[in-house]
Amino acid sequence: MTITALMPVYPRCGVRPVRGEGVYLYGEDGQQFLDFASGIAVNALGHGHPKLVKAIADQAATLMHVSNLYGSPQGEHLAQRLVDATFADTVFFTNSGAEAVECAIKTARRYHYANGNPERHTLITFNNAFHGRTLGAISATNQAKMRDGFEPLLPGFAYAPFDDLDAALALIDDNTAGFLVEPIQGEGGLRPASPEFLRGLREACDKHGLLLVLDEVQCGYGRTGKFFAHELYGVTPDIMAVAKGIGGGFPLGACLATEEAAKGMVAGTHGSTYGGNPLAMAAGEAVLDVLQEPGFLEQVEAMGQRLRATLEQMIPNHDHLFEEVRGHGLMLGLKMKSDSRRFVAHCRDEHNLLLVSAGENVVRILPPLVIDESHIAEFSTKLSDAARVYVPVADD
Repeated sequence: MTITALMPVYPRCGVRPVRGEGVYLYGEDGQQFLDFASGIAVNALGHGHPKLVKAIADQAATLMHVSNLYGSPQGEHLAQRLVDATFADTVFFTNSGAEAVECAIKTARRYHYANGNPERHTLITFNNAFHGRTLGAISATNQAKMRDGFEPLLPGFAYAPFDDLDAALALIDDNTAGFLVEPIQGEGGLRPASPEFLRGLREACDKHGLLLVLDEVQCGYGRTGKFFAHELYGVTPDIMAVAKGIGGGFPLGACLATEEAAKGMVAGTHGSTYGGNPLAMAAGEAVLDVLQEPGFLEQVEAMGQRLRATLEQMIPNHDHLFEEVRGHGLMLGLKMKSDSRRFVAHCRDEHNLLLVSAGENVVRILPPLVIDESHIAEFSTKLSDAARVYVPVADD
């Protein structure tokens, strides 16, 4: 038998964390790593945040799970808080971002079905998008690396270049249900949409009776310094998928929608065994408590500006490696002139700095939202040291 007990679908590195504290991870041998990856934008409060730990422990000792056949005071409370804080009128809780996207796709299709237009089932999505790993989610991207070997995929998607409004509008036809888009592409290379693009999609939806579906799984929940990234654009979606930071490390996601957009989602149209169980809701409440503390998001924005300035000051010293800084808040990307995956490995293995690679040779910098100036200074030192001794391969 040669296959590993854990199905070998991840190219796992040699770092084997067993403990986390604040912005640090510790391996089996006690080695300390500065974690500016945050579980890929998940550990919004860092590791071991006392409020989150206590909420989970207390709820686990009280009630972990019941069926959604029963009333959910815990789910109702967190859902109402999200409704009060966002554009949405209703929330469906999931266990992951991919499930949140699946719910968003179903909600969009069901809306047109409820309106007597079942032929309006196609969502226009965008090149290099990442919406998850389910069959529905990989059908919503045109990336061969995620699709190859899994055909036939789900029909009902059309693909346009990201941030190309004219190309997107040209795909609208009698079968179009709406647009599914990340305001800031994460896996695709930390690419923010232009204001003209996102606002143009909103205007097209209003004009043609379509739905604007946002995937804020990575860019939402305070990551950009706003509660959700669409607030940077002054654009309001009809449906939105969120996850990652919403649970601070506990598996949790959500699909938010307006009452109009969710009109077709009636009893029996969707469900989840674990979605919204009391333990998940306790985690979600704790994270939201912290994000809604006075000044928290303003501090995220301030730290984001400080981190960006640090990176921009560093580029001229290593202009053979780095091109530009992308992103907003604490969702930043450092565009490289060579293989970003190799550089991320160098930072991890030689300098104990954890980062994440992305498309277009971009290094993603996704620290916990609770970082302060001292962590940015430590990050700057480690990144500078890593860049100073790094030698890119000629054919990168």
